[in-house]
Amino acid sequence: MTAIPSFTGDAKPYGGGDPYADHRTADFPFTQYANLADRRLGAGVIAANDEFFADRENMLVPEPAEFVPEHFGHKGKIMDGWETRRRRGASAEHPWPTEEDHDWALVRLGAPGVVRGIVVDTAHFRGNYPQAVSVEGVSVPGSPSPEELLADDVKWTTLVPRTKVGGHAANGFEVSLEQRFTHLRINQHPDGGIARLRVYGEVAPDPDWLAVLGTFDVVALENGGRAEDASNLFYSPASNTIQPGRSRKMDDGWETRRRRDRGNDWIRYRLVARSEIRALEIDTAYLKGNSAGWASVSLRDGEDGDWTEILPRTRLQPDTNHRFVLPAPATGTHARVDIYPDGGISRLRLFGSLTQEGADELRARHQELGG
Repeated sequence: MTAIPSFTGDAKPYGGGDPYADHRTADFPFTQYANLADRRLGAGVIAANDEFFADRENMLVPEPAEFVPEHFGHKGKIMDGWETRRRRGASAEHPWPTEEDHDWALVRLGAPGVVRGIVVDTAHFRGNYPQAVSVEGVSVPGSPSPEELLADDVKWTTLVPRTKVGGHAANGFEVSLEQRFTHLRINQHPDGGIARLRVYGEVAPDPDWLAVLGTFDVVALENGGRAEDASNLFYSPASNTIQPGRSRKMDDGWETRRRRDRGNDWIRYRLVARSEIRALEIDTAYLKGNSAGWASVSLRDGEDGDWTEILPRTRLQPDTNHRFVLPAPATGTHARVDIYPDGGISRLRLFGSLTQEGADELRARHQELGG
């Protein structure tokens, strides 16, 4: 396994031109997972001890942080991130922060899950980034308040120990804990600014909730589905197709580059667990001159099962939600959508319910993760 690069120290002061030209980053091995801190899933920064210079909610904005050199306000430089004031010591004789001094923010994950990696991006924080960061996690049912999460009887688990980070850099951390988390606490030591936070992992849904729902979207990201692989990710990630809600703009779906051969593009998904599917939707919202021409959907039962077509190759219309009722229920653990010849779809929905085997498997996994 390739070691994750470690960035420390200041970046050079901004000298004009593209502010991202000297941004330090890397290809992290865990970014194929979903971002559990995505606001589209319902994530939020519910509290912070200080946000004097820049709001805590900026950390979860899906787009890269922006930098406007001349943008100043009454409190100073306006930054696209979370930035706290400078900490001071207790007296003139001891003007420096102590080793224990730090700022914190509480993040509610959009969906509970197993965290595989975290990126703390200090983009544009060149000399005002934290010296170090740490991340803790906890699993609390329901919708706890910040006060409840910070109570003395709540046990937090360390995901990222206190680690030095660099300015104007995407600082990545691999996580190997097989636990289910609902909330994270992001600490910056002793103070400073964080532009963006990304929490990559696998959704671990509540089996009791899915059992009560009965029929639901068994490939939806929020329910534990996952886009495992795709033929092409040139314009947008395949996981967009299983995000909540309808697409609101063209890049909120999945679009491939233009093919110049006789092939076709596809996405392979893992369902939440073994399921029986009775209906499906393929949406091409906002894809008007670039939607797929045709699409088919297949299921596979088990890792080594054969693919069985449940929706034959069917003509798609641009910017349209297409609904199909299957002539008979179809059972599987994985799904695949093929589009012809290229283009894109915005959403795929597979409506059904868990088989008894699938429900038992999901409940066992939930207990294994401490749910």
